[in-house]
Amino acid sequence: MTKKFSFDNLMNENWDYVYGYILKQTNNTYLSEEITIQAFSKAFEKIDLFDDNYSFKTWIVSIAKNHLRDTIRKKKISFKNLDQIDSNIYKSHDDPEKNLIAKERLSELNNKIEELKPMYREILKLKYIEDYSLNEISKKLNQPINTIKIKIFRAKKILNKLIED
Repeated sequence: MTKKFSFDNLMNENWDYVYGYILKQTNNTYLSEEITIQAFSKAFEKIDLFDDNYSFKTWIVSIAKNHLRDTIRKKKISFKNLDQIDSNIYKSHDDPEKNLIAKERLSELNNKIEELKPMYREILKLKYIEDYSLNEISKKLNQPINTIKIKIFRAKKILNKLIED
């Protein structure tokens, strides 16, 4: 039997529940988000082990609980600070008017990016400003590619909300 899952749907349907559960355990938004991201990453890497006779929500929460326990036990909780995004990385336009518009948009975008949590700022900087591949980001941050994909997905979703507001 071939299992077919939409990772986006599974994550969107279960993110708030898993995050809320971990947040109740930790009372720390940064740690809770990191644990939730790691849990989904592990689940997606091992999705072939999931028995669809059971609830995905139960499975993902148990992965998150175990990861939280491991993280606390190993005391490997750390977050890196991110330097300001350098606007000189962007290529300039030949047309002065277009250049001015691009600089204004870049400034607005940078302001919105600065509102993001540090881990999201870093991942967006690496992906879209420094033009790193997912594999390069994975190696640089020492995290699985699926974790990087999830972080990029979440960062873009949050950034879009900030831009819309």
